[in-house]
Parts: sequence; structure tokens; C-alpha cells
Amino acid sequence: MPDHKLADRYRCWLAIAMTIAAAAGMAPAFAADDPLLVESRAVTEEFGNRLRSALQAAMAEAGPVGAIDVCKEIAPQIASELSRRTGAQVARTSLRIRNPRNLPADWQVEILRDFEKENEPEAPREFFLRRENGEVRYMKAIPTGGLCTACHGTAVPAEVQRILSTHYPHDRAVGYEAGDVRGAFSIVWPARSAGN
Repeated sequence: MPDHKLADRYRCWLAIAMTIAAAAGMAPAFAADDPLLVESRAVTEEFGNRLRSALQAAMAEAGPVGAIDVCKEIAPQIASELSRRTGAQVARTSLRIRNPRNLPADWQVEILRDFEKENEPEAPREFFLRRENGEVRYMKAIPTGGLCTACHGTAVPAEVQRILSTHYPHDRAVGYEAGDVRGAFSIVWPARSAGN
């Protein structure tokens, strides 16, 4: 995609984010060198890398059945550890959740909807906002990788489906294809971190 088209898409995305922020009574700021934006990206990258490594190891050892425990047990542990270390609230969420603990807040729903509207792989898939009360919110879209389709795809194996139904009787996190926005990482920095 030409650079001017990417710039146009970015401006459009930023306008959407600012509209959402205005509707919610927020004051947006999206400076590329903002320390909390930089740190949010680093925390998200670490979360994603650690989760991906754990999933790959589990898949190699036990197939998709082994991956279920990674998302059920390991992912929340990683989020909890990162939250304790940073002082932020680090989590994952989605419009189609599997684990009820990952239910999105109202403000996250709007951002997730915007992420899902973007079909271009080069389109921005993150959100950053400093609120007037000092709280800072960050989200980054999680694309569905080929590895994810074993448990979240359109043709989940029967054994995997049986286990998922046992753990998550109200599971809605299926039907994804590679490249779809599966959900998002979310980081909320409390007001005391705003000066960082």
C-alpha cells in the first residue's frame, strides 16, 4: 500500500479514536514518544512472545489439547506477573470471549469493534489514550495466527471441542480464520503512573 494511503488510514483511525474519546469524555493524546506508550508496547510484546512460546511448546508436546491449559492457566499467570511488575492492569479481552474473566469493559468494546473493521494488514491496530483523570489506556489487536485456529478456528477437532465445552460451556471464541482480529491486549495505567 502506498505511503500516502497508509497515512490516510492512520488519520482516519486516529479520528475514530478521538471521536470515541470525546464521546466518553476523555482527552486523547497519541505521541509516538510518550513513555507509557513505549512501555505499553514493550509489555505487550513481552506478553505476546511469552504466550506464543508457551503455546508452541504445548502444541509440540500434546497438540491442541495441551494448548488449552496454556490459555487457561499460563496466560492469566503472565498477565498477573506483568501487572505486579509494572503497576498497570495487564489483560487480554475480546468481543467473542472464551473465559468470562476476559469480558471487555464498555470502552474496550468500542476499540475492539474498530480493530475488527480494519481489514488491511498494514492498518494501525493499537489504541492509546491519556484520560483527563490521569489514567492511561492502551490496547493492541491480537491477530489470529495459524496456531490459534486449532482451538479458535472454523474446524475445531472434536476432542478439543469436548474439553473446551467442559471448561467453557458458553464459549464464543470460535470461527476465526488466520489473520482475523482475535481480541486485544489491554493495559490500563493508574493515574499515579501518568507522569512516567
